[in-house]
Amino acid sequence: MVTQVIPTGLFAPRASDRRWSRHDATHLLRRAQFGASRAEIDRATADGLDKTLDRLLTSQPENEEFRLTESLLRRAAHDTGSAASLRAWWLHRMFYTANPLFEKLALFWHNHFATSIAKVNSVPHMAAQNDLCRTEALGSFRRLLHGMTKDVAMLIWLDGNANRRRHANENFAREVMELFSLGEGNYTEDDIKQAARAFTGWHVRDEQFWFNRRQHDFGPKTVFGRTANHDGGDIIDLCLAQSACPRFLAHKLLRAFVLDQPEKEHVAALAARIRARDFAMGAVLRELLASDFFYSGTARAGLIKSPVELVLGALRALEARPNLQAVGRVAAQLGQDLFAPPTVKGWEGGRLWITSATLLQRNNFITALLDGQLGHLGAPATRTWGSAPAAVSFYTDLLLASDPSPVERARLVAYPKQAQGDEAARTRGLLHLIMTLPEFQLT
Repeated sequence: MVTQVIPTGLFAPRASDRRWSRHDATHLLRRAQFGASRAEIDRATADGLDKTLDRLLTSQPENEEFRLTESLLRRAAHDTGSAASLRAWWLHRMFYTANPLFEKLALFWHNHFATSIAKVNSVPHMAAQNDLCRTEALGSFRRLLHGMTKDVAMLIWLDGNANRRRHANENFAREVMELFSLGEGNYTEDDIKQAARAFTGWHVRDEQFWFNRRQHDFGPKTVFGRTANHDGGDIIDLCLAQSACPRFLAHKLLRAFVLDQPEKEHVAALAARIRARDFAMGAVLRELLASDFFYSGTARAGLIKSPVELVLGALRALEARPNLQAVGRVAAQLGQDLFAPPTVKGWEGGRLWITSATLLQRNNFITALLDGQLGHLGAPATRTWGSAPAAVSFYTDLLLASDPSPVERARLVAYPKQAQGDEAARTRGLLHLIMTLPEFQLT
Protein backbone atom coordinates (compact mmCIF):
# COMPACT_ATOMS: atom_id res chain seq x y z
CA MET A 1 0.00 0.00 0.00
CA VAL A 2 1.37 3.41 -1.02
CA THR A 3 1.01 6.20 1.53
CA GLN A 4 0.40 9.64 0.06
CA VAL A 5 2.85 12.26 1.28
CA ILE A 6 1.05 15.51 2.03
CA PRO A 7 3.30 18.54 1.47
CA THR A 8 3.98 20.90 4.33
CA GLY A 9 5.47 24.40 4.52
CA LEU A 10 5.09 26.75 1.57
CA PHE A 11 3.16 24.28 -0.54
CA ALA A 12 0.85 22.94 2.12
CA PRO A 13 -2.72 22.70 0.79
CA ARG A 14 -5.18 25.44 1.55
CA ALA A 15 -6.79 24.99 4.94
CA SER A 16 -10.21 23.36 4.56
CA ASP A 17 -11.83 26.13 6.58
CA ARG A 18 -10.66 28.85 4.20
CA ARG A 19 -13.58 30.18 2.18
CA TRP A 20 -13.30 29.68 -1.58
CA SER A 21 -14.16 33.01 -3.15
CA ARG A 22 -14.88 34.33 -6.61
CA HIS A 23 -11.59 36.21 -6.37
CA ASP A 24 -9.79 32.89 -5.76
CA ALA A 25 -11.53 31.23 -8.70
CA THR A 26 -10.63 34.09 -11.03
CA HIS A 27 -6.99 34.02 -9.89
CA LEU A 28 -6.74 30.27 -10.54
CA LEU A 29 -8.32 30.42 -14.00
CA ARG A 30 -6.21 33.36 -15.17
CA ARG A 31 -3.03 31.46 -14.25
CA ALA A 32 -4.15 28.01 -15.43
CA GLN A 33 -5.56 29.04 -18.82
CA PHE A 34 -5.57 31.95 -21.23
CA GLY A 35 -7.93 34.28 -19.41
CA ALA A 36 -11.43 33.51 -18.19
CA SER A 37 -14.98 34.36 -19.24
CA ARG A 38 -17.68 35.31 -16.76
CA ALA A 39 -19.35 31.90 -17.23
CA GLU A 40 -16.10 30.08 -16.51
CA ILE A 41 -15.56 32.13 -13.35
CA ASP A 42 -19.13 31.44 -12.26
CA ARG A 43 -18.61 27.70 -12.74
CA ALA A 44 -15.28 27.58 -10.89
CA THR A 45 -16.72 29.63 -8.02
CA ALA A 46 -19.67 27.24 -7.67
CA ASP A 47 -17.59 24.07 -8.09
CA GLY A 48 -14.91 24.94 -5.56
CA LEU A 49 -11.17 24.36 -5.66
CA ASP A 50 -10.95 20.56 -5.72
CA LYS A 51 -13.55 20.04 -8.44
CA THR A 52 -12.08 22.84 -10.56
CA LEU A 53 -8.59 21.38 -10.26
CA ASP A 54 -9.91 17.93 -11.16
CA ARG A 55 -11.35 19.38 -14.36
CA LEU A 56 -8.23 21.37 -15.25
CA LEU A 57 -5.78 18.56 -14.54
CA THR A 58 -7.74 15.72 -16.16
CA SER A 59 -8.13 15.40 -19.92
CA GLN A 60 -11.67 16.40 -20.90
CA PRO A 61 -13.43 15.25 -24.11
CA GLU A 62 -13.42 17.82 -26.89
CA ASN A 63 -16.66 18.60 -28.70
CA GLU A 64 -17.21 17.67 -32.32
CA GLU A 65 -16.94 21.25 -33.64
CA PHE A 66 -13.54 21.65 -31.98
CA ARG A 67 -12.21 18.36 -33.34
CA LEU A 68 -13.39 19.09 -36.87
CA THR A 69 -12.00 22.64 -36.99
CA GLU A 70 -8.74 21.63 -35.34
CA SER A 71 -8.23 18.86 -37.89
CA LEU A 72 -8.97 21.19 -40.82
CA LEU A 73 -6.59 23.87 -39.54
CA ARG A 74 -3.80 21.36 -38.96
CA ARG A 75 -4.25 19.87 -42.43
CA ALA A 76 -4.17 23.36 -43.96
CA ALA A 77 -0.90 24.11 -42.17
CA HIS A 78 0.65 20.85 -43.37
CA ASP A 79 -0.59 21.35 -46.93
CA THR A 80 0.64 24.93 -47.21
CA GLY A 81 3.79 24.67 -45.10
CA SER A 82 2.79 28.05 -43.67
CA ALA A 83 4.04 29.10 -40.23
CA ALA A 84 1.09 31.52 -40.01
CA SER A 85 -1.35 28.64 -40.55
CA LEU A 86 0.45 26.56 -37.94
CA ARG A 87 0.12 29.44 -35.46
CA ALA A 88 -3.60 29.71 -36.25
CA TRP A 89 -4.00 25.97 -35.56
CA TRP A 90 -2.37 26.28 -32.14
CA LEU A 91 -4.23 29.47 -31.24
CA HIS A 92 -7.48 27.67 -32.07
CA ARG A 93 -6.49 24.95 -29.61
CA MET A 94 -5.55 27.50 -26.93
CA PHE A 95 -8.79 29.44 -27.27
CA TYR A 96 -11.41 26.75 -27.81
CA THR A 97 -10.10 23.63 -26.10
CA ALA A 98 -11.82 21.94 -23.19
CA ASN A 99 -8.32 21.41 -21.76
CA PRO A 100 -6.82 24.90 -21.36
CA LEU A 101 -4.17 23.95 -18.77
CA PHE A 102 -2.74 21.39 -21.21
CA GLU A 103 -2.29 24.17 -23.77
CA LYS A 104 -0.87 26.56 -21.15
CA LEU A 105 1.73 23.90 -20.27
CA ALA A 106 2.38 23.17 -23.94
CA LEU A 107 3.32 26.84 -24.34
CA PHE A 108 5.48 26.64 -21.20
CA TRP A 109 7.36 23.64 -22.63
CA HIS A 110 7.60 25.26 -26.08
CA ASN A 111 9.43 28.12 -24.39
CA HIS A 112 11.54 25.75 -22.30
CA PHE A 113 12.62 23.73 -25.35
CA ALA A 114 12.69 26.83 -27.56
CA THR A 115 12.82 25.71 -31.19
CA SER A 116 12.19 27.94 -34.21
CA ILE A 117 10.55 27.05 -37.49
CA ALA A 118 12.88 29.58 -39.15
CA LYS A 119 15.69 27.00 -38.98
CA VAL A 120 13.72 23.75 -38.81
CA ASN A 121 11.72 24.86 -41.87
CA SER A 122 9.11 22.13 -41.46
CA VAL A 123 5.51 22.45 -40.32
CA PRO A 124 5.15 18.68 -39.69
CA HIS A 125 8.27 18.55 -37.49
CA MET A 126 7.25 21.62 -35.49
CA ALA A 127 3.72 20.25 -35.07
CA ALA A 128 5.11 16.91 -33.90
CA GLN A 129 7.28 18.64 -31.29
CA ASN A 130 4.23 20.62 -30.17
CA ASP A 131 2.31 17.34 -29.83
CA LEU A 132 5.06 15.98 -27.58
CA CYS A 133 4.88 19.08 -25.37
CA ARG A 134 1.12 18.62 -25.08
CA THR A 135 1.23 14.86 -24.48
CA GLU A 136 3.58 15.27 -21.53
CA ALA A 137 2.26 18.70 -20.51
CA LEU A 138 0.94 17.25 -17.27
CA GLY A 139 2.77 13.96 -17.58
CA SER A 140 6.39 13.11 -16.91
CA PHE A 141 9.17 15.65 -17.39
CA ARG A 142 11.48 12.62 -17.41
CA ARG A 143 9.72 11.21 -20.49
CA LEU A 144 9.49 14.65 -22.06
CA LEU A 145 13.22 15.32 -21.73
CA HIS A 146 14.06 11.89 -23.12
CA GLY A 147 11.60 12.44 -25.97
CA MET A 148 13.13 15.79 -26.89
CA THR A 149 16.56 14.20 -27.39
CA LYS A 150 15.10 12.19 -30.28
CA ASP A 151 12.70 14.84 -31.57
CA VAL A 152 13.43 15.60 -35.22
CA ALA A 153 12.78 19.36 -34.96
CA MET A 154 15.11 19.58 -31.96
CA LEU A 155 17.87 17.59 -33.68
CA ILE A 156 17.67 19.89 -36.71
CA TRP A 157 17.55 22.99 -34.48
CA LEU A 158 20.67 21.97 -32.53
CA ASP A 159 22.68 20.51 -35.43
CA GLY A 160 22.38 16.86 -34.48
CA ASN A 161 23.66 15.61 -37.84
CA ALA A 162 26.88 17.55 -37.32
CA ASN A 163 27.61 15.53 -34.16
CA ARG A 164 29.97 12.77 -35.37
CA ARG A 165 32.37 10.37 -33.76
CA ARG A 166 35.59 12.11 -34.80
CA HIS A 167 34.22 15.66 -34.46
CA ALA A 168 31.68 15.85 -31.65
CA ASN A 169 29.44 18.91 -31.91
CA GLU A 170 28.66 20.32 -28.46
CA ASN A 171 25.50 22.28 -29.32
CA PHE A 172 23.02 19.60 -28.32
CA ALA A 173 24.75 18.50 -25.11
CA ARG A 174 25.29 22.09 -23.99
CA GLU A 175 21.64 23.06 -24.38
CA VAL A 176 20.46 19.83 -22.69
CA MET A 177 22.39 20.88 -19.59
CA GLU A 178 22.24 24.66 -19.69
CA LEU A 179 18.69 25.24 -20.90
CA PHE A 180 16.72 22.02 -20.54
CA SER A 181 17.74 20.46 -17.23
CA LEU A 182 20.37 22.10 -15.01
CA GLY A 183 21.03 25.76 -15.73
CA GLU A 184 24.34 27.56 -15.94
CA GLY A 185 26.99 26.79 -13.35
CA ASN A 186 25.82 23.26 -12.61
CA TYR A 187 28.12 21.40 -14.99
CA THR A 188 31.69 21.70 -16.26
CA GLU A 189 32.99 22.23 -19.76
CA ASP A 190 34.40 18.71 -19.60
CA ASP A 191 30.92 17.39 -18.76
CA ILE A 192 29.71 19.06 -21.98
CA LYS A 193 32.52 17.61 -24.09
CA GLN A 194 31.99 14.11 -22.73
CA ALA A 195 28.19 14.33 -23.07
CA ALA A 196 28.55 15.49 -26.68
CA ARG A 197 30.38 12.22 -27.41
CA ALA A 198 27.43 10.31 -25.94
CA PHE A 199 25.06 12.00 -28.41
CA THR A 200 27.21 11.34 -31.50
CA GLY A 201 25.28 9.49 -34.18
CA TRP A 202 21.90 10.72 -32.95
CA HIS A 203 20.89 11.92 -36.40
CA VAL A 204 17.95 12.56 -38.67
CA ARG A 205 17.44 10.54 -41.85
CA ASP A 206 14.34 10.29 -44.04
CA GLU A 207 12.61 12.83 -41.75
CA GLN A 208 12.96 10.53 -38.71
CA PHE A 209 15.29 9.98 -35.77
CA TRP A 210 18.12 7.67 -36.83
CA PHE A 211 20.81 6.12 -34.65
CA ASN A 212 23.84 6.21 -36.92
CA ARG A 213 26.04 3.52 -35.37
CA ARG A 214 28.97 4.33 -37.65
CA GLN A 215 29.12 7.86 -36.23
CA HIS A 216 28.53 7.00 -32.55
CA ASP A 217 31.42 7.05 -30.09
CA PHE A 218 31.17 3.81 -28.09
CA GLY A 219 34.15 4.64 -25.87
CA PRO A 220 34.00 5.34 -22.11
CA LYS A 221 32.88 8.84 -21.07
CA THR A 222 33.04 10.53 -17.68
CA VAL A 223 30.11 12.81 -16.90
CA PHE A 224 29.41 14.21 -13.41
CA GLY A 225 32.14 11.92 -12.14
CA ARG A 226 30.49 8.76 -13.52
CA THR A 227 32.51 6.77 -16.07
CA ALA A 228 30.83 4.29 -18.43
CA ASN A 229 29.98 3.75 -22.08
CA HIS A 230 27.25 6.39 -21.78
CA ASP A 231 24.82 7.07 -24.62
CA GLY A 232 22.44 10.00 -24.92
CA GLY A 233 19.74 8.37 -22.78
CA ASP A 234 22.25 7.82 -19.99
CA ILE A 235 23.19 11.51 -20.10
CA ILE A 236 19.54 12.50 -19.64
CA ASP A 237 19.22 10.18 -16.63
CA LEU A 238 22.41 11.62 -15.13
CA CYS A 239 21.07 15.16 -15.58
CA LEU A 240 17.76 14.25 -13.96
CA ALA A 241 19.63 12.78 -11.00
CA GLN A 242 21.46 16.05 -10.25
CA SER A 243 20.07 18.15 -7.39
CA ALA A 244 20.17 21.19 -9.70
CA CYS A 245 17.56 19.70 -12.04
CA PRO A 246 14.43 20.02 -9.86
CA ARG A 247 15.65 23.44 -8.66
CA PHE A 248 16.04 24.64 -12.26
CA LEU A 249 12.57 23.39 -13.16
CA ALA A 250 11.00 24.77 -9.97
CA HIS A 251 12.34 28.26 -10.69
CA LYS A 252 10.81 28.21 -14.17
CA LEU A 253 7.45 26.89 -12.95
CA LEU A 254 7.24 29.53 -10.25
CA ARG A 255 8.04 32.31 -12.74
CA ALA A 256 5.35 31.00 -15.09
CA PHE A 257 2.55 30.37 -12.59
CA VAL A 258 3.16 32.23 -9.34
CA LEU A 259 5.54 35.20 -9.24
CA ASP A 260 8.28 36.68 -11.38
CA GLN A 261 11.07 36.70 -8.80
CA PRO A 262 10.75 33.71 -6.48
CA GLU A 263 12.89 33.54 -3.37
CA LYS A 264 15.36 30.72 -2.75
CA GLU A 265 13.07 29.13 -0.19
CA HIS A 266 10.21 29.11 -2.72
CA VAL A 267 12.42 27.33 -5.25
CA ALA A 268 13.78 24.85 -2.72
CA ALA A 269 10.30 23.95 -1.46
CA LEU A 270 8.91 23.31 -4.94
CA ALA A 271 12.08 21.47 -6.01
CA ALA A 272 11.54 19.08 -3.10
CA ARG A 273 8.00 18.38 -4.35
CA ILE A 274 9.27 17.79 -7.90
CA ARG A 275 11.85 15.30 -6.64
CA ALA A 276 9.32 13.60 -4.36
CA ARG A 277 6.97 13.22 -7.33
CA ASP A 278 9.79 12.03 -9.64
CA PHE A 279 9.00 14.80 -12.14
CA ALA A 280 5.30 13.87 -12.46
CA MET A 281 4.08 17.31 -13.49
CA GLY A 282 0.35 16.79 -12.97
CA ALA A 283 0.89 15.95 -9.29
CA VAL A 284 3.34 18.85 -8.89
CA LEU A 285 0.97 21.34 -10.51
CA ARG A 286 -1.93 20.16 -8.37
CA GLU A 287 0.08 20.76 -5.19
CA LEU A 288 1.20 24.16 -6.45
CA LEU A 289 -2.24 25.36 -7.58
CA ALA A 290 -3.91 24.09 -4.39
CA SER A 291 -1.39 25.65 -2.02
CA ASP A 292 -1.91 28.57 0.33
CA PHE A 293 1.18 30.13 -1.23
CA PHE A 294 -0.46 30.26 -4.68
CA TYR A 295 -3.40 32.25 -3.22
CA SER A 296 -1.27 34.47 -0.99
CA GLY A 297 -1.00 38.21 -1.33
CA THR A 298 2.55 37.69 -2.58
CA ALA A 299 1.32 35.76 -5.59
CA ARG A 300 -1.74 37.85 -6.47
CA ALA A 301 -1.27 40.12 -9.48
CA GLY A 302 2.38 39.09 -9.43
CA LEU A 303 2.92 38.33 -13.11
CA ILE A 304 2.95 40.41 -16.28
CA LYS A 305 0.85 38.90 -19.05
CA SER A 306 2.73 37.53 -22.01
CA PRO A 307 1.44 38.75 -25.39
CA VAL A 308 -0.45 35.49 -25.98
CA GLU A 309 -2.02 35.70 -22.51
CA LEU A 310 -2.88 39.35 -23.04
CA VAL A 311 -4.52 38.87 -26.42
CA LEU A 312 -6.34 35.58 -25.83
CA GLY A 313 -7.34 36.59 -22.31
CA ALA A 314 -8.96 39.79 -23.53
CA LEU A 315 -10.77 37.95 -26.30
CA ARG A 316 -12.01 35.27 -23.88
CA ALA A 317 -13.23 37.79 -21.32
CA LEU A 318 -15.18 39.63 -24.04
CA GLU A 319 -16.50 36.33 -25.43
CA ALA A 320 -15.18 37.09 -28.89
CA ARG A 321 -14.96 34.94 -32.01
CA PRO A 322 -11.36 35.73 -32.94
CA ASN A 323 -9.69 36.00 -36.33
CA LEU A 324 -6.86 33.58 -35.54
CA GLN A 325 -4.49 34.78 -38.27
CA ALA A 326 -4.86 38.36 -37.03
CA VAL A 327 -4.36 37.25 -33.42
CA GLY A 328 -1.14 35.47 -34.38
CA ARG A 329 0.17 38.61 -36.09
CA VAL A 330 -0.66 40.82 -33.11
CA ALA A 331 1.01 38.45 -30.63
CA ALA A 332 4.12 38.45 -32.83
CA GLN A 333 4.13 42.25 -33.01
CA LEU A 334 3.94 42.36 -29.22
CA GLY A 335 6.97 40.09 -28.99
CA GLN A 336 5.70 36.49 -28.87
CA ASP A 337 5.78 34.88 -32.29
CA LEU A 338 4.62 31.30 -31.75
CA PHE A 339 6.95 28.65 -33.22
CA ALA A 340 9.64 31.32 -33.60
CA PRO A 341 11.18 32.13 -30.19
CA PRO A 342 13.94 34.73 -30.51
CA THR A 343 16.84 32.56 -29.24
CA VAL A 344 17.57 29.12 -27.82
CA LYS A 345 16.71 30.66 -24.44
CA GLY A 346 13.15 31.35 -25.56
CA TRP A 347 11.20 34.37 -24.37
CA GLU A 348 12.66 35.58 -21.09
CA GLY A 349 9.36 37.27 -20.23
CA GLY A 350 8.56 38.86 -16.91
CA ARG A 351 9.36 42.56 -16.76
CA LEU A 352 10.99 42.35 -20.18
CA TRP A 353 7.54 42.07 -21.75
CA ILE A 354 6.94 45.74 -20.94
CA THR A 355 8.89 48.62 -22.46
CA SER A 356 7.71 52.08 -23.50
CA ALA A 357 7.36 50.77 -27.06
CA THR A 358 5.54 47.53 -26.22
CA LEU A 359 3.22 49.30 -23.77
CA LEU A 360 2.13 51.61 -26.60
CA GLN A 361 1.64 48.58 -28.84
CA ARG A 362 -0.42 46.87 -26.14
CA ASN A 363 -2.66 49.92 -25.91
CA ASN A 364 -2.98 49.94 -29.71
CA PHE A 365 -4.04 46.29 -29.51
CA ILE A 366 -6.88 47.26 -27.17
CA THR A 367 -8.07 49.88 -29.66
CA ALA A 368 -7.98 47.35 -32.51
CA LEU A 369 -9.78 44.76 -30.38
CA LEU A 370 -12.62 47.10 -29.40
CA ASP A 371 -12.94 48.29 -33.00
CA GLY A 372 -13.63 44.68 -34.03
CA GLN A 373 -10.42 44.27 -36.03
CA LEU A 374 -9.48 40.98 -34.33
CA GLY A 375 -12.86 39.31 -34.35
CA HIS A 376 -16.51 39.66 -33.42
CA LEU A 377 -16.98 40.76 -29.81
CA GLY A 378 -19.53 39.04 -27.61
CA ALA A 379 -22.13 40.13 -25.07
CA PRO A 380 -19.81 41.67 -22.43
CA ALA A 381 -18.71 44.32 -24.93
CA THR A 382 -22.17 45.13 -26.21
CA ARG A 383 -24.49 44.94 -23.19
CA THR A 384 -26.33 48.02 -21.95
CA TRP A 385 -26.11 49.44 -18.44
CA GLY A 386 -28.52 51.41 -16.32
CA SER A 387 -25.92 52.15 -13.69
CA ALA A 388 -22.35 53.35 -14.16
CA PRO A 389 -21.13 51.90 -10.81
CA ALA A 390 -22.58 48.50 -11.78
CA ALA A 391 -20.84 48.63 -15.15
CA VAL A 392 -17.52 49.56 -13.58
CA SER A 393 -17.79 46.79 -10.97
CA PHE A 394 -18.67 44.23 -13.62
CA TYR A 395 -15.79 45.10 -15.95
CA THR A 396 -13.11 45.63 -13.32
CA ASP A 397 -13.93 42.26 -11.74
CA LEU A 398 -13.85 40.61 -15.16
CA LEU A 399 -10.73 42.26 -16.55
CA LEU A 400 -8.38 43.39 -13.77
CA ALA A 401 -6.12 41.29 -11.58
CA SER A 402 -6.44 43.79 -8.74
CA ASP A 403 -8.92 46.50 -7.76
CA PRO A 404 -8.32 50.01 -9.09
CA SER A 405 -7.64 52.73 -6.53
CA PRO A 406 -10.62 54.71 -5.18
CA VAL A 407 -9.54 57.69 -7.28
CA GLU A 408 -9.34 55.54 -10.42
CA ARG A 409 -12.69 53.91 -9.71
CA ALA A 410 -14.31 57.33 -9.29
CA ARG A 411 -12.85 58.42 -12.64
CA LEU A 412 -14.28 55.28 -14.31
CA VAL A 413 -17.72 55.77 -12.76
CA ALA A 414 -17.80 59.38 -13.94
CA TYR A 415 -16.83 58.51 -17.52
CA PRO A 416 -20.21 57.34 -18.94
CA LYS A 417 -21.87 60.60 -17.87
CA GLN A 418 -19.19 62.69 -19.59
CA ALA A 419 -18.68 60.60 -22.73
CA GLN A 420 -20.16 61.39 -26.11
CA GLY A 421 -22.01 58.98 -28.43
CA ASP A 422 -24.59 56.25 -27.96
CA GLU A 423 -24.52 53.68 -25.16
CA ALA A 424 -22.53 51.16 -27.22
CA ALA A 425 -19.83 53.77 -27.86
CA ARG A 426 -19.75 54.69 -24.16
CA THR A 427 -19.36 51.02 -23.22
CA ARG A 428 -16.43 50.63 -25.60
CA GLY A 429 -14.92 53.82 -24.19
CA LEU A 430 -15.24 52.52 -20.63
CA LEU A 431 -13.68 49.21 -21.67
CA HIS A 432 -10.81 51.07 -23.29
CA LEU A 433 -10.16 53.04 -20.10
CA ILE A 434 -10.14 49.88 -17.98
CA MET A 435 -8.05 47.81 -20.40
CA THR A 436 -5.37 50.49 -20.67
CA LEU A 437 -4.88 50.66 -16.89
CA PRO A 438 -1.59 49.23 -15.58
CA GLU A 439 -3.59 46.63 -13.63
CA PHE A 440 -4.78 45.08 -16.90
CA GLN A 441 -1.20 44.11 -17.77
CA LEU A 442 -1.03 41.87 -14.70
CA THR A 443 -2.39 38.44 -13.96
